[in-house]
Amino acid sequence: MKTLTQFFGASLLLCGSMSLSASPLPAQAKLAVEFELPSIETSMYARPYVAVWIENDQRQPVRTMQLWVGKDEWLKDLRSWWRKVGRNDRELVDAVTSATRPAGQYRFSWDGLDDKGQRLDQGEYTFYVEVVREHGGRNYLRQKVTLADQEQKYQLAPTQETGSISLHYTTQ
Repeated sequence: MKTLTQFFGASLLLCGSMSLSASPLPAQAKLAVEFELPSIETSMYARPYVAVWIENDQRQPVRTMQLWVGKDEWLKDLRSWWRKVGRNDRELVDAVTSATRPAGQYRFSWDGLDDKGQRLDQGEYTFYVEVVREHGGRNYLRQKVTLADQEQKYQLAPTQETGSISLHYTTQ
């Protein structure tokens, strides 16, 4: 019985300390994303399908920021995003999907809320970009990011299907 009490006591203490140390992201927290789709010279160019999302340190998706596809049947071509998010949440797919985009520079930002509108806690996250082009290439990029109360900047190197991608996290 003593072991059981010690076990539960330790569990309660651990859970209590975890909840005290988890602070929500600041109310003005924002992750600004600058993203480039390069111009690709080929006879069979098709606009790429793009998924941009963020996962927590448990590798659980918390927010789909952008989803650019043509028809629903092509969602599965974004394999990593589809397996993690798309196949399980039709309402989310409908809410975030927009048309594919031509080559160019794009800017968008994320407000620190999850897909359900709840403010996330400060901590370690992973930013993902998946770009797939019919008759073309496939790129899957990720960047660990620390979201807390200090400004952070990150740069992802250009790939075959993306130009450079910059992330700028601010709290004010």
